[in-house]
Amino acid sequence: MGEAIEAGQARNGLSVQTLRRLEYASGGLATASIASMQSVLPWFRRLPADQRASILLIIQAGVANFIVWLSESEAAPRVTAEGFLRAAPKDLSRWMSLRQTVELVRIAIDVFEQQLPELAADDDERAVLTEGILRFGREIAFTAATSYAAAAEARGAWDARLESLIVDGVVRGDAEESLLSRASALGWDQPVAATVLVGNPPSTDPPAVLYEVRSRAARVSRPVLLGVHGSRLVVVLGGMVDATEERDVLLKISEGFGDGPVVAGPTVESLADAHRSAEDALSGLRAVVAWPAAPRPVRSTDLLPERALAGDPGAERQLVEQVMLPLAESSGGLLETVQAYLEVGGVLETCAKTLFVHPNTVRYRLRRVAELTGYNPADPRDALVLQVALKVGRLAQARGLW
Repeated sequence: MGEAIEAGQARNGLSVQTLRRLEYASGGLATASIASMQSVLPWFRRLPADQRASILLIIQAGVANFIVWLSESEAAPRVTAEGFLRAAPKDLSRWMSLRQTVELVRIAIDVFEQQLPELAADDDERAVLTEGILRFGREIAFTAATSYAAAAEARGAWDARLESLIVDGVVRGDAEESLLSRASALGWDQPVAATVLVGNPPSTDPPAVLYEVRSRAARVSRPVLLGVHGSRLVVVLGGMVDATEERDVLLKISEGFGDGPVVAGPTVESLADAHRSAEDALSGLRAVVAWPAAPRPVRSTDLLPERALAGDPGAERQLVEQVMLPLAESSGGLLETVQAYLEVGGVLETCAKTLFVHPNTVRYRLRRVAELTGYNPADPRDALVLQVALKVGRLAQARGLW
């Protein structure tokens, strides 16, 4: 800085003597700025000593850069301000917000405006100094905002990458520890129930996909993790989805997907178990084409017959456990009755004649089937589930699986 002043050429009407006085006053300006910050800003007083010392060094660098700018006719204020901010600690944005940084710049500029004009030799130099302070302060504020914006973009890109890794881990069934540690880094509460939804993305623009899904999740006050895997959008929805709100919550989230079916897996207790929900949801998405009239969204458990026909062993196991085994282990001829009822096309009287029982007995047994399995043989969709379950169950029995 001294070499620039010793060049002996005044800039914008400032004499070498005035520039020298500015150089001598730089330490006092920095100290006065810190004192003003401590008196005005309560949060500044609470900063650790090392952080306050870092800010003092930044202000000293700011004064030095300001004098360099005044001394060198070729220097641009923007470039000089960027050099000033490069003196700041790399982790400055971690312990001080942009708003706080702007407050510090404003106070420092106020101190400069009060004290620097007194160092001028005449009114012309005071005018030059006042204008220079305003220009330099503006450039510092703009440069600080740009620096924080770049840091925010970098953090956002890292968060997006980490989120994508989490969703990929859910789909692939990664180890619980690595999955939960990454989710914790994104602020995902543990433990919290999770439901995985899969479907087509609304567009090929990642920011648009994020906005579509996150805006709808915010409306139902639910956290989400999402990622696009190939042609599929995978969304991990946080929070328990009970029967009273299931349709409303899942419907709002599904609005963030593109055209086509949306399949929701079962709700599991935590993110560590979300791979089971993802597995069922993806299986349902592959099989949902067999049910053109499926609702949107549709639960993977409502696609058990289609999934079983597509060769999903998990769906076959669920049908056996939920339908075939309870009927086979029950008394009162329930299995034979529902088998006969389905084979005669749901005609009650024909079923009664086939079994040599009264129609009221058939009605009673069908009600018991519905209570036991959750599927009503008189409902066309439920009848399909029962029919596939019985066939899958008999095939499993023939293989000795039960």
